[in-house]
Amino acid sequence: MIRWADALAVAAVGGVLALVFAGCGGSPDRRGMADGHPKAVPIDLASIPDAVPRHEPLSRYGNPPEYEVFGQRYRTMASSAGFEERGLASWYGTKFHGRRTSSGEPYDMFAMTAAHRHLPLPSFVEVINLDNGKRVVVRVNDRGPFVGGRIIDLSYAAAHRIGMVEKGVAPVLVRVVEPGGIPAEPLQVATIEPVVQSDGVEPDDRAQSPGSYVQVGAFADRNAADSVKQDLRDLGFSNVSVTTLVRNPDSPLHRVRIGPLPDASAVQEVAERLHRAALEDYRVVVDQAQ
Repeated sequence: MIRWADALAVAAVGGVLALVFAGCGGSPDRRGMADGHPKAVPIDLASIPDAVPRHEPLSRYGNPPEYEVFGQRYRTMASSAGFEERGLASWYGTKFHGRRTSSGEPYDMFAMTAAHRHLPLPSFVEVINLDNGKRVVVRVNDRGPFVGGRIIDLSYAAAHRIGMVEKGVAPVLVRVVEPGGIPAEPLQVATIEPVVQSDGVEPDDRAQSPGSYVQVGAFADRNAADSVKQDLRDLGFSNVSVTTLVRNPDSPLHRVRIGPLPDASAVQEVAERLHRAALEDYRVVVDQAQ
């Protein structure tokens, strides 16, 4: 959920939060929870179209290299290319309607938008409800949710589209959609629960053995990937590697992974260690070969 753990990022410089959190309801404590149904709903929510992916310049606000919320440090991605993650989605509505988002735009609960901690603002992603298969394309223009286990906050309209308004949260797959409307090819994701531990021989950064891995980040910038790799080593993980996925020669994706892991129990152990370190953004992947 790239399970991208930016508690590993460097502390935010002074003044950054004023720009990052001008939105998110004016406060970083939105907590990613549904906040009630609107009193006035458009006649036909189903008629609200998906966001249309297009090339846009980065927002003037909401894109600092790094920032901090509640003692947790986050890094903003330089590129959304190849991004994909799984986790829980939540939604936000009436309390924030009309208020400024992190990008500086007013929040419209009836537009197809979303909040994300790491993606550049704006970005376009497809969100698929894994409980029912319903999907929606949204424009990410806000920061959040800042609560453990949640990876994206949807607008009321987007949450309604994928059938999660009543429940409040739903397991989702989030993946970048490039201009042209074709979702990025998804990376293979294992069905086992997240995890990791390892005291074995560290794999070579240029190749990876088949097996299960816990992916802690995927970056367009190799230096950012190397920084996260070193942070994981400092936390005691010895089998951390950076592998490069090249779908487009102009935009390689550098993936930070722990593994290969021998079995589900090893994966679970790693996940527990990451949770203890307050690193919530990761996912389990399976490589058949590289």
